[in-house]
Amino acid sequence: MIPFSPPRIDDRTIKAVEEALRSGWITTGPRTKEFEKRLAAYCGVPKVIALNSWTNACELVLRWFGIGPGDEVILPAYTYCATANIVMHVGAKPVLVDVRDDFTIDPEAVRKAMSPRTKCIMPVDIGGLPADIDAIVAIAEEAHATFRAANSEQRTLGRPLVLSDAAHSFGAFIAGKPVGAQADITGFSFHAVKNLTTAEGGALAFNLPESFDAEALYKLFNTMSLHGQSKDALAKTQPGAWRYDVAQPGWKCNMTDLQAAIGLVELDRYDNDTIPRRKAISARYNAAFKNDPRFVAPLLKDADRESSYHLYMLRITNAREEQRDAIITAIAKQEVSVNVHFIPLPMLSFYSGQGYRIGDYPNTFLNYSREISLPVYYDLTDAQVDEVIAAVKAAVGEVMS
Repeated sequence: MIPFSPPRIDDRTIKAVEEALRSGWITTGPRTKEFEKRLAAYCGVPKVIALNSWTNACELVLRWFGIGPGDEVILPAYTYCATANIVMHVGAKPVLVDVRDDFTIDPEAVRKAMSPRTKCIMPVDIGGLPADIDAIVAIAEEAHATFRAANSEQRTLGRPLVLSDAAHSFGAFIAGKPVGAQADITGFSFHAVKNLTTAEGGALAFNLPESFDAEALYKLFNTMSLHGQSKDALAKTQPGAWRYDVAQPGWKCNMTDLQAAIGLVELDRYDNDTIPRRKAISARYNAAFKNDPRFVAPLLKDADRESSYHLYMLRITNAREEQRDAIITAIAKQEVSVNVHFIPLPMLSFYSGQGYRIGDYPNTFLNYSREISLPVYYDLTDAQVDEVIAAVKAAVGEVMS
């Protein structure tokens, strides 16, 4: 059986975790702080904070920016539920818009959805391909005149916040720069299936205008992630530094040194090992599917953007949703695991119950109804890639004939 996306766990990973365990420091500590510094250098931003998930990290951003009841956050209908769930958590309204053919949010749809209640725009990088962040930031800048600031953070920015959902795209590029250096704040995921994993985990890359103090912002988010406590466990190890304060009722979403130990190994070999292998697998898929009219190969690179090669999101030309589902069943019978990214938000019972209708997002449904994500992971061999290709082609021939 060929699995869909197992994590890369080898002797180097195991040794790093063992060293962290034997160090006696397993919560947030020196490894986490080193991981943050190296992530910031990688992304080319002043500060990164590592936390326990993309979800909690990005919810902290919404809460920091003061987003709540009566506010609107624009995001694509085509995304994982976490993007919208955090908006619901703070009591704001998710405003869904359609996507382009490449699966990323349509900037023109964003422009039409803007209102005086818009406090944040959340573009999503699907499959590793970055959204058009420059266009989204420009749209946010256009909203200066109508923006209604409700707190000091909003007054300082003077426009809607651009919070990029880059859960899929760590290591992708926009105009030659790594993802993380474009939006105001970028949220990464290091979940087990991601290109770079810490088992579970996430991070925020801060790239706000100079009117915000990056060091102060890092300290504030560190406090927010530890119940509002003014010192983390590492800071309290200094002689006589046991005393702390709680300035606000915060949350609990810090990253541990066990997680960071894995992340440091993965980051060290990311550009020279992980990404080249994922890129080679995607190229092998492209060679098999790109010129076959039965398939629509995903966009992985254009003049301005290059994917992180997180997913290979193949579409079946002219397939209906039920045909796509039958193809997946036929592939599974050949002992190949595939997936679908994602069931659009308006098709999930909670969001359809909120009044969202998939018919309002035609490109989203068209992309979803034909999409099959193929396995892409470091240990997938060329022979296994060829097995996947053969299984997909056989299944399409069986169902679509």
